[in-house]
This record gives sequence, C-alpha cells and structure tokens, in this order.
Amino acid sequence: MKPQVYKDPRPESHFTRFHERVRKGRPDWVYELVRMVLTPYLLIVHRARALETHHVPEGGSAIVAPNHFSFLDHFFVAVYLRRKVNFMAKSQLFKPPLQFIYTHGGVFPVRRGFADEEAFKTAHTVLNRGDIVLMYPEGGRSRSGELGEPKRGLGRLALESGAPVVPTAIVGTHKARNWKRLSFPKVTVLYGEPVRFEKIENPTKEQQQAAAELVFERVKALYDGLREGGRKTAIQRAREAGRSAAEQAARAPVAE
Repeated sequence: MKPQVYKDPRPESHFTRFHERVRKGRPDWVYELVRMVLTPYLLIVHRARALETHHVPEGGSAIVAPNHFSFLDHFFVAVYLRRKVNFMAKSQLFKPPLQFIYTHGGVFPVRRGFADEEAFKTAHTVLNRGDIVLMYPEGGRSRSGELGEPKRGLGRLALESGAPVVPTAIVGTHKARNWKRLSFPKVTVLYGEPVRFEKIENPTKEQQQAAAELVFERVKALYDGLREGGRKTAIQRAREAGRSAAEQAARAPVAE
C-alpha cells in the first residue's frame, strides 16, 4: 500500500486554471466519453447497481455525500445519474495527462494540507448555477476498509449554500482495485433521502461539524443496511432511516 501524501507542495497559483475551467461552465464531451468507456466495466466486472437514484434532485443545486474507499467511487456514484456531477478531488491527482480529463470532466482540486478557500469558491459557483457537487464527508479515502470520521467541510458547504445533501452509501469498493489478486467485488450504491438545512451565512465551526455528523450518521445507516441486509432489504431500511434523519435535521440547532 502506497503511503498517502497529506500535503501538496505546489503553490496555490498552480491550481488556479483548474478552478477557472470548472467555474466557467459545465462538464463537456469528456464527461460523456469517460462515462461511455467506463460503464461496461462497472456493469460487467463489478456488477454495479445503484438504488434509489430518484433521491438525487432532477434539477437545482445538490450535494452528493458518499463514503469513500476507492478512486473509482467517483465513477460508481455518477454513472447511473442522468445529471452531470462535479467532483471535489485531492490536488495530488492533478498531474499530466489525466488533469485534462479531470477539469473537462467536472473535477476540481482541494489542495491537500491547506485550508483551501478556492475549493469552496468553486463548489459554491457550481451550486449557484444549479448543478451537483460531490463531496466526501470523510474528507479523504479510508484505507482501513471501515468508515472514517466526518470532517466539518461538508457541513460548511451545506449550511453556507442551503443546498440539499444526498447521503450516499457505497459498498464493495474497498477491494475494487485489487486487480493483481483478481478481486472484482460486487458494488452497490444507495442514495438516501436528501437532508436539508436552513442556509446560514457564516456558520460556526461547531455548526459545521454538527451538520456534517448528522449527514454522516445517515450515510452510516445506509451503509450498514447494505452490508447487513443486502440489496433486497436496504431500500426499506434506507427509507426508515430517511424519515429519522429528516426529523433530526428539523430539530438540529444548526438549522435554526
């Protein structure tokens, strides 16, 4: 297992062009090309399936918030959605030749090891034009095979934008890249009912963290439902958890 690099040494100015490209407009033909190339692989090799995709709003801004085990999570989450998704991704990925695909495919960098305000500006630009942003609640990939802990960045974006957050569970991708061992696990993506917060212009760190934790509890419920009950019972449990999450969001102090 390669060690993770937690700080990108490149200057902030290096990433300006990538942010500008995503802020300028929606993903272009590159997005469709990548979808077309990868869909057969995901469907055939990983028997990928998405459940409850109707929970992702058909129009308007939204934040999709899945757990994160693999680089492939981007593709598993987006392949079944009719709408194009813009992705937050760690800055270390932005290197030739793939950086062209990333920016034209709706991916923008989060500069690792720094408080990256530019990433939030880009995310808000995408949301303000009525599009979707994918942001991982854990802030990065879990390498343990277990869910990590939510970071307050998701809560900040949700509260500042007022956009609905779609908690999403991905099961199976923690072994999705074990090609040398010929391990190609079945992957399931389950979208939960959107969680909505009242918009807050300058949320405190405590409010940001509370919102992130509330969403991630929903992600955990979806994830556990898939692991324990499989696809057949996951939807029922997801709907029950969704009603509970909606009640919590209505009572949460971050939404007051």
